[in-house]
Amino acid sequence: MDRGSGVTAGTRSSDGATRVSATVIIPAYSMARWDQLVKAVDSCQAQTRAPLEVILCIDHNEELLARCSDRWAGADQSVPVQVVANRFAQDHLDASAHQRAHGSKRRFGAGWARNTGAEIASGDILVFLDDDAWAEPDWLERLLPPYDDDATVAVGGAPLPEYQTGRPDWFPPNFDWVFGCAYEGMPTELGPLAHLIGANMSIRREAFEKVEGFHSIDFDDLDLCMRVADAFPDGAVLYEPRAVVHHYVPGDRVAWRYFWRRCFFVNREKVEAFADMGSAANLHAEVAFVRRALTVQSKAAIAGVVRGHVAGLVQLGVMLLGIALAGLGNAAGRIGLLARRRMAP
Repeated sequence: MDRGSGVTAGTRSSDGATRVSATVIIPAYSMARWDQLVKAVDSCQAQTRAPLEVILCIDHNEELLARCSDRWAGADQSVPVQVVANRFAQDHLDASAHQRAHGSKRRFGAGWARNTGAEIASGDILVFLDDDAWAEPDWLERLLPPYDDDATVAVGGAPLPEYQTGRPDWFPPNFDWVFGCAYEGMPTELGPLAHLIGANMSIRREAFEKVEGFHSIDFDDLDLCMRVADAFPDGAVLYEPRAVVHHYVPGDRVAWRYFWRRCFFVNREKVEAFADMGSAANLHAEVAFVRRALTVQSKAAIAGVVRGHVAGLVQLGVMLLGIALAGLGNAAGRIGLLARRRMAP
């Protein structure tokens, strides 16, 4: 269906080029996010370049599954919505590690739910959107064109924060990854990026199948990107900052407690995730992040203080503390992994 200046996914455009088709997959697990989930689906149906379908994969929540089915299943819509239950039970395993990594009490990891949706997707491209994010109308119009180049394997967009309570002055802009959003230092135009962000990312279906989908309950986006880069060494993993979604950030995620726990525990738990990736794992992106933080962003913060922006000094201190906590987390993870391996039969 033609929508204004957009073109239907999977058809030929006026220049004769074949355009890839897309399926948007949204994992969901909580009734508490109902309003945000509705907004997410609505935004997918309002795209200037329409997806073939939206798949809602509900993670072990019968009440949410029933409500989504009542609202969307079988409804006559320009972009059809399929509602399915996550068929994997692994989300209930190792929940304590997932809770520690997020610094809050939660059990949900989107990886297995995304895999369930991918199994029934019809599109050439699998596009992943979180249940607490909504997309700009030109999101897919920006996200999909890089796939016109056959060398492109995966493309991510920018999840920008939508704060419930506002952003605290002390929060350093290059640590927005803490709540799953694009952060200072990422490319400002279309270009390669090692780690795409799960709230706004896509991949060719055949590439997804080759790496056997998401392998983890947590760090699922990191794990996928690492495996894709390893399986397709000549393929492009790209970031398109103009493909924008707005990712909801509740008040408890801009608190100091959440910040320090994420810096420490994410990097502690990441050690085991990297170990599971085997030869696909590398720390290039992490090293580059620290190098940039200690040079470019530190100099910018100091320059801001000289100009009278006192908040920049606080942000600099928090940034350095966050890096230190990440390093301590990594060390703790390595020690823990070594101890577990020694105790293993």
